[in-house]
Amino acid sequence: MAKAKPFVKWVGGKGQLIDQLEALLPADFDTRENVTYIEPFVGGGAMLFYMLQTHPNIKSAVINDINTDLIICYRVVRDNPDALVSSLSKIQKEYYSLSNEDVRKEMFLQMRDRYNTKALDDIENSTLFFFLNRTCFNGLYRVNKSNKFNVPFGKYSSPTICDASTIYADSELLQNVTILNADFEETLNHATGNTLFYFDPPYRPLSDTSSFNDYTKEAFNDDAQRRLKLFCDRVHEHGYSFMLSNSDCLGKNEQDRFFDDLYADYSIDRVWASRSINSVASKRGKLTEILVHNYAAVKGARNIYPIINQQATHVAEDECTYRIGV
Repeated sequence: MAKAKPFVKWVGGKGQLIDQLEALLPADFDTRENVTYIEPFVGGGAMLFYMLQTHPNIKSAVINDINTDLIICYRVVRDNPDALVSSLSKIQKEYYSLSNEDVRKEMFLQMRDRYNTKALDDIENSTLFFFLNRTCFNGLYRVNKSNKFNVPFGKYSSPTICDASTIYADSELLQNVTILNADFEETLNHATGNTLFYFDPPYRPLSDTSSFNDYTKEAFNDDAQRRLKLFCDRVHEHGYSFMLSNSDCLGKNEQDRFFDDLYADYSIDRVWASRSINSVASKRGKLTEILVHNYAAVKGARNIYPIINQQATHVAEDECTYRIGV
């Protein structure tokens, strides 16, 4: 059996950060029993697939996303992989048979128009989601205010549209996962006992021209980021653990303390990530992201960045506080 991994490309996917995220899990995570793992913004699911395959003490998992089409894909992969693989094989064969880029682009635009009708059954909807994800520019998922997918053609001659082994591996792993399509606050209803939340919301843009968080027609703006912080407070008050990723505004602009002030009561670490979405090669490269958590002791060594000093005070009562450089 192949290893389970994300079945779609997803901007901001956490595959490259897994080792850093693992090191910043609670120090006692592996000794916790009957853990419930919850991702309110599942996206491509890199962290989900990693956690379920690495930590056998996770006995139940809940994933959620407000992107309905993405959630349909997760449910189809879990519940009907045979039909999905058959459908993807057909559309891949058709795409590969096309003689040049112009006719491939024509097929792409036709499939994009059909996908945007929103009048498809779950199998066809998921098939076109996969197809567009693998043939559009950079694997980007973006919709306009009318909820129409509008990413341009990606000019790939033979992309892997049907990865049957990954679909079957993912289907097996998802069998005991609860899949929701709701507002992120609904996930608290599924928390119980030893629960760890991992939040990977649409990132706050680092500039006016760098927003790639249009995964749904509803923008995830600063008010939504503040609402998420209040939800993290509720998670903390219930006694559950959480970790949260987001863009490092302060690392980009020393005057922009949005997240450092918003999450001042919690612990903040920085992790290194690569930026690859920009179409200009010179603007790609490494940058830091923040990792917020409500526990002090972590599994591994943390990275310290000498930007400012921040006191982390909002941690579990039985854990010591500490000072970190952020």
